[in-house]
Amino acid sequence: MNKFATPEQLADVSKASLEALLSQATTAFSRAERLAALNLNTSRTMLEDGAANTKAILAAKDPQELVKLQAELAKPMVDKAVAYARSVYEIATEGQNDLTKVFESQIADMNKAFSTALEQAEKSAPAGSEALFAAAKTSMAAASTAYDTMSKAAKQATEMAEANVAAATKAVRGK
Repeated sequence: MNKFATPEQLADVSKASLEALLSQATTAFSRAERLAALNLNTSRTMLEDGAANTKAILAAKDPQELVKLQAELAKPMVDKAVAYARSVYEIATEGQNDLTKVFESQIADMNKAFSTALEQAEKSAPAGSEALFAAAKTSMAAASTAYDTMSKAAKQATEMAEANVAAATKAVRGK
């Protein structure tokens, strides 16, 4: 019997994992609902705008009025497309951030549990096994460093993407 993992500890880990999974499922459904509502509202607005724009174009009396009208109708359509893309991006980013938080928490818990188990095993290990435990600790430190580096790079990429979206939005709106 493994003295480092009691049935109570296993039950606690299982319960925490289940709660994390249910929480993620709930927030994922919430984001899916928001995205569906956004898509329906955008579709409705596009249909209404399309009908109104078609009526306005058909009511144009001469080619100059038609050209002027097309130019006037284009800007609101571009603004709405940018707003839609921004909203979709925000929903996706929230989902990514939520998953990252849960993943980071689970990694931290796993590292803590592994460190504790490693320390307990080292206390009862036979003489001469110090090198094995040193190697395990070094590997764990290297893995943590690699994860931290990847996490920082991912956060920087996200920040750059957000800055690019903001700049593109500002450029399209002409502000």
